Amino acid sequence: MKNIEKISAETANQLTQDPHSTRDGDREKVLEVAIGREVRAYRHKQKVTVAELSQMTGLSIGMLSKIENGNTSPSLTTLQTLANALSVPLTSFFRRFEESRQAFHTKSGEGVEIDRAGTRANHQYNLLGHIGSNASGVIVEPYLITLSDKADVFPTFQHDGIETIYMLDGEVDYRHGDDIHALKPGDTLFFDADAPHGPEKLVKLPARYLSIISYPQTA
Repeated sequence: MKNIEKISAETANQLTQDPHSTRDGDREKVLEVAIGREVRAYRHKQKVTVAELSQMTGLSIGMLSKIENGNTSPSLTTLQTLANALSVPLTSFFRRFEESRQAFHTKSGEGVEIDRAGTRANHQYNLLGHIGSNASGVIVEPYLITLSDKADVFPTFQHDGIETIYMLDGEVDYRHGDDIHALKPGDTLFFDADAPHGPEKLVKLPARYLSIISYPQTA
């Protein structure tokens, strides 16, 4: 996808870090937090309380709390003890730290113009970014939609997922199922996209709105 700049989570972290802190120190803190989240997630998954995990491992409740909150750097021996108690591989605690993260920066006017089902002349769809396979298991597609011709008739759309519309300019009567919503600048419409939906009446043009669609990614 052209005109979209991809940066890594590590680079983004460097851009926002305290200039007086060290890169190694920041990276270590991120690792501690990532490990803590995984320990807590596996404990919750197995429905084990902190007190029970303390008895299973011999680690104090206070130490476990520090580990889960990312406030201490546990030794490999401690991590192996936790892995044995939770019946997971030691490497599973590093999973989130090792996963790559993506961010897309689309500059003004540089969104990728695409055709979607129902696209008409003077109705412009610009895809502002897209991340495919990711750890969250959710696909999110943000669009900037511009409508500039009252003459065209819009079909209704139906698709998987959840959609959020945020009105920027103009006014549109927007259908969702049997209901019509009068959208003006600053209004938000959040809905199940499986119901028939789309602009019913273009009240004031040009109209622009953000459409953000999210749906589960498939294997």
